[in-house]
Amino acid sequence: MTERSKDVVVEKELSFGPVHPALIEPFRIRLFVNDEIVEDCELTINMAHRGVERLLEGLPVERALLITERVCGICSNVHAWNSVRVIESGLNIKVPERANYIRVLINEVQRIASHLIFFGHAFEVLGHETFSMRSFLLREVFMDLMAYIGGNRVMPSVPVIGGIRPRADLTESLKRVILERVDDFEKKYLEFVQRVLADPLVMSRLTGVGLLSKDEAIKYHATGPTGRSSGWDYDVRRMMYEYKPFDFNVIVLTEGDNKARVVQRALEVIESLKIIRQVVKNLPEGPIVNRDWVPGKMDFTTMYFETFRGELMHSYGLDSQGLIRNYKIRTPTPTNLAAMEKACIGDHVTDAVLTIASCDPCLTCCNRVEVIESGKTRIMSDIEIVRKYGWRR
Repeated sequence: MTERSKDVVVEKELSFGPVHPALIEPFRIRLFVNDEIVEDCELTINMAHRGVERLLEGLPVERALLITERVCGICSNVHAWNSVRVIESGLNIKVPERANYIRVLINEVQRIASHLIFFGHAFEVLGHETFSMRSFLLREVFMDLMAYIGGNRVMPSVPVIGGIRPRADLTESLKRVILERVDDFEKKYLEFVQRVLADPLVMSRLTGVGLLSKDEAIKYHATGPTGRSSGWDYDVRRMMYEYKPFDFNVIVLTEGDNKARVVQRALEVIESLKIIRQVVKNLPEGPIVNRDWVPGKMDFTTMYFETFRGELMHSYGLDSQGLIRNYKIRTPTPTNLAAMEKACIGDHVTDAVLTIASCDPCLTCCNRVEVIESGKTRIMSDIEIVRKYGWRR
């Protein structure tokens, strides 16, 4: 619950979930309302906790990749890629330039697919079924491209330690297919976006609702499109050497409402299309994988990554046998949802669920934190973690 909860007197509590038709994944929403206006909000997540970090403990590092890619179906590539980036950094494994280009390609393809599924679910919550179905139809282009490149629509399995899988290398015919599909998609997509922005029903439900200021976005560490929609100019891709060869704009809006969070992603799709074209047209020649490395003792190494929802952290070490020790994953959803607890205050009840969905929560990626204090075990909430330990500790 937010800081205001101690001083707020409410007349009614409304609970949603963890199983509810308005929710994409299992989590619980508690809205505290007066006259149908939200005075406070509490979100409880982790109903789908699977203990992935514990499963990774003691595994050979190459086997672990099979699990990290399955942390989430929508975000599969980012977990797979950041997982191998940790060991590549810790053991100084040089990745061929051609492999990095193709890694960027599959990542931006999946970023567009992720943003389009966000539009589909957002319009569904908003009540516009036609726009929702059209979003999913447009998304099929990039689901197919993932299959063409990696061999699977959901788990493309492109990155491996030291490069990419041989099947993911681009042929000249596949390059032509990618460019043709991207060009055709862009025409249909721009027309679709214009229709959405001109729709009075959609705009009236989004504009001025779910306000989150820049200071609040930074305080609660609302990363990714959620933070950039509130004026926080922060994108980890600027710090990733893999993205240095590419020219793209980081979309930053200042309105901080639900409309801004939709428009920001809509514009970010266009930037991803620019990156995809640059990869295909400027793909360097050369090898696609470096196998000149041996797993062994590695100090704990941490790598940050710009996922489709914000900043992702993977961190682990290796023992002398190359087995994983103390794998830690921190995804952007817990802190983004903490920001939405604040943003939905003042909303009408019918808008609050849309505000919460506007950060594009990915509950599958979340993990609980268990703290032992004086022999007693308790589960910390996401906002408690931010307040006590900060967001990059």
